[in-house]
Amino acid sequence: MTTFAPKFLLTQLLMVFTLVTVMAQQSSISGVVTSDDGEPMPGVTITIQGTSTGTITGLDGQYSLTAEKGDVLIFSFLGFKTQNITLQNQTSLDVQLEVDIQSLEEVVVVGYGTVNKSDLTGSVSSVDADKITAFPVLSATQTLQGRAAGVQIQSNNGGQPGAGYSIKIRGGSSISASSNPLRVVDGFVGAEMPPPEDIASIEVLKDASATAIYGSRGANGVIMITTKKGKSGQIKVDFNSSYSVQEVSNRLDLLNGEQFAEYMQEFGTYEFQGSNTDWQDEIYRSGIVSNNQISVSGGNEKTRFYVSGTYFDQKGVVVGSDYNRYSINGSVDSDISKRVKIGTNFYGRRSTVNGIRTQEGTGGSGQAGVIGSAFRFNPDLGIYNDDGSFVTSFIGGGEVDNPFALADQFKRESVTDRFQTNNYAQFSIFDWLDFKSTVGLSINNSREGEFWPSTLIFGRGNNGAASISSGKQSNFLNENYFSVHKEFDQHKIGWVTGYSFQKTVSESWEASATGFISNSSSYWALSQGSEAGTPVSRLVQIITKSYYTRVNYSLLDRYKFTATARYDGSSNFAKNKKWAFFPSAAIAWNVKDEPFMQNVGLFDHLKVRASYGRSGNQAIGAYQSLASLKPTYSGRDGENAIAIENLANHDLTWETTAQTDIGLDMGFVKGRVNVSLDLYEKNTYDLLYERPVPSYLGILTNSSAPTLLQNTGEINNRGYEFTINSKNMVGAFEWSTDLIISANRNKVMKLSDTLQTANVGVYPGHLLLSSDIQLLEVGKPLGVFYGYVYQGIYQNGDTFLGGESETQAGGEKYADLSGPEGVPDGVLDSYDRKIIGDPNPDFTWSLNNTFSYKNFDLNIFLIGVHGQDMLNFTLMELETLSGTSNTTKKALNRWIPEDPNTNVPSAVPGRGFKMSDKYVFDASYIRVKNIVLGYNIPDKVLDKVNIRRLRIYASAQNLFTITNYPGLDPEVAYRVSSAPNVNIGLDYASYPNVKSYTFGINLGF
Repeated sequence: MTTFAPKFLLTQLLMVFTLVTVMAQQSSISGVVTSDDGEPMPGVTITIQGTSTGTITGLDGQYSLTAEKGDVLIFSFLGFKTQNITLQNQTSLDVQLEVDIQSLEEVVVVGYGTVNKSDLTGSVSSVDADKITAFPVLSATQTLQGRAAGVQIQSNNGGQPGAGYSIKIRGGSSISASSNPLRVVDGFVGAEMPPPEDIASIEVLKDASATAIYGSRGANGVIMITTKKGKSGQIKVDFNSSYSVQEVSNRLDLLNGEQFAEYMQEFGTYEFQGSNTDWQDEIYRSGIVSNNQISVSGGNEKTRFYVSGTYFDQKGVVVGSDYNRYSINGSVDSDISKRVKIGTNFYGRRSTVNGIRTQEGTGGSGQAGVIGSAFRFNPDLGIYNDDGSFVTSFIGGGEVDNPFALADQFKRESVTDRFQTNNYAQFSIFDWLDFKSTVGLSINNSREGEFWPSTLIFGRGNNGAASISSGKQSNFLNENYFSVHKEFDQHKIGWVTGYSFQKTVSESWEASATGFISNSSSYWALSQGSEAGTPVSRLVQIITKSYYTRVNYSLLDRYKFTATARYDGSSNFAKNKKWAFFPSAAIAWNVKDEPFMQNVGLFDHLKVRASYGRSGNQAIGAYQSLASLKPTYSGRDGENAIAIENLANHDLTWETTAQTDIGLDMGFVKGRVNVSLDLYEKNTYDLLYERPVPSYLGILTNSSAPTLLQNTGEINNRGYEFTINSKNMVGAFEWSTDLIISANRNKVMKLSDTLQTANVGVYPGHLLLSSDIQLLEVGKPLGVFYGYVYQGIYQNGDTFLGGESETQAGGEKYADLSGPEGVPDGVLDSYDRKIIGDPNPDFTWSLNNTFSYKNFDLNIFLIGVHGQDMLNFTLMELETLSGTSNTTKKALNRWIPEDPNTNVPSAVPGRGFKMSDKYVFDASYIRVKNIVLGYNIPDKVLDKVNIRRLRIYASAQNLFTITNYPGLDPEVAYRVSSAPNVNIGLDYASYPNVKSYTFGINLGF
């Protein structure tokens, strides 16, 4: 005990001495952080280098932190240069942060070059790589939905594997010609987008100033894709992998077997067939998406490279539907000398689609699709007959295959091989003058085969039917242009001028046969068919030549001017109408840089933009200015015959869009809040429009209404785009928000000298509707719905209309609006129809919130569409209650004499389908598009195993939707690819949209 006390005392004295020494070395450092204009800066992050110790400044810019002598304090804030300061013995340290000019001068890709964002005069939206890869998708096109103001993305067929997408920028600007924007990948016009993981950024050029450099193809906007490139330094290997489980987002609530039998007994003798089959259960399954990509990049000061391979595999949520894709993408850039650079970009892929029949043009006898049949088919029947054959139904007047048989037996396979490369050589003639020449080539080979076995109705009627088609398309592009970049005194000049030549050659052929001995033949053995179909072959060539120039001029870094001109010639048009001139001009004023604004602290930057210009559209088929012939049936056996397919039009020329844009860009709160507002108006005239012509001209078409492509008519689009990006919280916990709101109004200004209204509607043929269910009408939006006004159901004692009206209680009741004399006449007929809906949305929006704390990040992405109407053919077919199909459970509340208090009509045989507002619904919706939670493994852990980065994440797509639309999903389209500008807002038998749950990793070495 006596020896312990001195040791204990000595130990305590040493501890006290050590504590005092440490306290003497540590000190509380405090101060104020200001900007270079002396304003306090809240939210500045201050950390001690090599540690996790840190703090952030308060609202007055003040901070306080405990640190030691020799510690390095790191002061950082978005948009300002980071400062590292080594502590001495001071206890007070005030810091002034300098604006980081480079971070403010974001580079934006435009046609044939780049510009600093502050120098931009046109309307351009940028989407970065992290948003492009926010969730696994088939195409980067999908990732643009809600990411860029004024851009509308619509799947052509719900969640079908391999389905394409319709894109509109600032509304549809055509009728018969395509409104899809031009795609430019690393300078290759018309190239295919590589997988999202290979894309560095996407720029959407929207106004005429931005798009006019592409003249003839810029009327619908331009999507500029920049792929990832290698950088000098250590070789990097990145691996990205995700696995998703999918399920259908919604189902229709249909009658079960017993309910269906009881319903059918109202139409005559019917016996319950003994089954309770939920056909949606039979065709739906859990879908799977596997996406894997590996890339290698690196190089030295002379040569850089990037190469990646991707495998995308999807098993669809409907039996029989699958998609897979193998692709390779890469680039090599080399500095041959100080003044010469060369490089190449390449992309290749093979994709295979196993498809099913959906969105059928008619669901008549033997023509039903999988989804349509699942809704219509008898639920009291099973899949197989006693003899093992597939059950069919006859209740609709024609025989219909059961949906499982259609999904399992019908075979459709599409295989596509594509390779594209773009090669360049750039010569720096002087420090201020460059010349660049590019040569691009793409080759696209495709093949599609179909087989209807005799186990299906159509195949049985033909003893098996098979067809196969194939095609090859080659696209050659050569660009040659000079670039000038010159600065002197207060002037800055950029000039691009050049020549473009592009040639596209398309070859296709197809063959078919029927009468097969065995169902094992498929489309690979057409020679086994007893009767060959008429073979078809085609050859199409399109050549486009262009001369273009653009001048950018900046004075005092405050006044920006851009003038662009392009002279285009296309072989698509008539002999003396091939060439057209497309100019544009734009100005921008950096108001914040004016002397009188220096004492106005509200704005960090303030720029006003204005532009006007014209761009063209040639998105039609080749040779349509020429007369053409078409084979037809001969009146004599063994002889061929031809008929007139198209009349010559020696005046056919460019469709032209003139666009005006006024924009405002603002920045607040030291770069933490940025706002952009654009107002625009587009007038498209000389429309490439299929104008109806008299049938006595003898034009042979596939419909009863022959047409001739002419330049006639005018469409107007006007709207606004509002974008706000904000850093709401900075520091250890960060929160940023992106809000986009867009609105577009379109109107038909003119059709032709003889037309004020035109019919454009498409519908399932077996519904026997008229083609005027959708209209083009002068003064109205594109594709408005036209039909009767539904008023409920007749009750006993009501006065019945004549004409097409039902005349018994329980029948459907429609409004008598007019008659031959312009007043109601007590008769229901075509005079009583009116415009009953508008499929164009009033406005769309998206809200993207990103949160991060230490190594965790959370992103929540919502989209909204408001004011769009949708015509639901599916509910029209199911709820007409005429005994021709199964129906929804609304039929359980149908009118019967014993219970007339309902708004559901009675079940009546022979009731026809009628176009009315009963089936036009408000399809507005709000959707949680994506939620993702990620975790980045700390660097100190990864450094021990030589891993550069490792992120794991879980996400959910289309998690839930808020809508009053009674159909499967408000984000669908029926046969929109046939006429994307006017066949909008239609819903019938589409592939369902899906919910996805995803797990993934991002790994880098």
